[in-house]
Amino acid sequence: MVEIELSSLDVRYEGHRLRDLLGEARLLAAIAERGIVEPLEGVDEGARHVLLNGFKRWRCARKLGLGSLPYVSLGEDAATGIVAVLRAANERGLSLLEQASFVGELKRLHRMSVSEIAETLSRSKAWVSLRLGLFSEMSPVVREKLFSGAFPVYAYMYSVRPFMRINGVSKAEAEEFVAALSGKRLSVREIGYLAHGYFRGPEAFREQIRHGNVALPLEQLKRSAQPAGGCVPFEQTMLKDIESAQKYMQRISAKSRDKRLSSPGFFAQAQLLLAGLLSRAQAFTESVRHLHDRCGQA
Repeated sequence: MVEIELSSLDVRYEGHRLRDLLGEARLLAAIAERGIVEPLEGVDEGARHVLLNGFKRWRCARKLGLGSLPYVSLGEDAATGIVAVLRAANERGLSLLEQASFVGELKRLHRMSVSEIAETLSRSKAWVSLRLGLFSEMSPVVREKLFSGAFPVYAYMYSVRPFMRINGVSKAEAEEFVAALSGKRLSVREIGYLAHGYFRGPEAFREQIRHGNVALPLEQLKRSAQPAGGCVPFEQTMLKDIESAQKYMQRISAKSRDKRLSSPGFFAQAQLLLAGLLSRAQAFTESVRHLHDRCGQA
């Protein structure tokens, strides 16, 4: 690890990492108090350091006026560095979309085949193909909206993308929908309602959304999505359970890398609880996927 000048960083790959404004605000406060503890990572191209991991820390350092920051080199060319980042994707907290973006970079810019990428990363060809497929189905506009944080990634993956895979919605139609709702600060559930109306409803409905008029169509969809008396008690309970699961998944993901988690007592108890979660993860995912598909076909 070395200290480098902030001005020597090349951030050409900033668009390959997702923005998280809330998480970045918390990080800004932590860095203002304790400084940058974990070094940034990149590759060295001459006098320039091409950043690959640590963009939130870099932006926070700029806002705080820091002149230098800790840095670790992953090699001397971008392909080597990207491979290193992907090999430790879980430790570095890379999402599926971020992995897809970097895998796409290896194929597009560095001319690596699916077999070469799979062998280099010690992954299966199916693992690589899944990410390349996800990357290729997104238009540049959709990628920009997702990675900038203007449109929720979860809403794209589970409300928009299924229509492309199952109902044959084109890339252009998906782009139009994402662009129309970006920056509207809608919940994942609200975007789900609007996606059903947009991709399955009449042209007049789509025209309303294209022009940014979402309040009335959204209210109409909410009313039509439920019987006059609302959901039955069992359904209401299930919806609350789903909301709670989503909330706690987000909270655990956000807190899992917090440096304040450090006591031996916590690690001992958390290990037992997490082992229980992991043992049920596959069955839980399959159940959720099955219910999601049922909802999409209703």
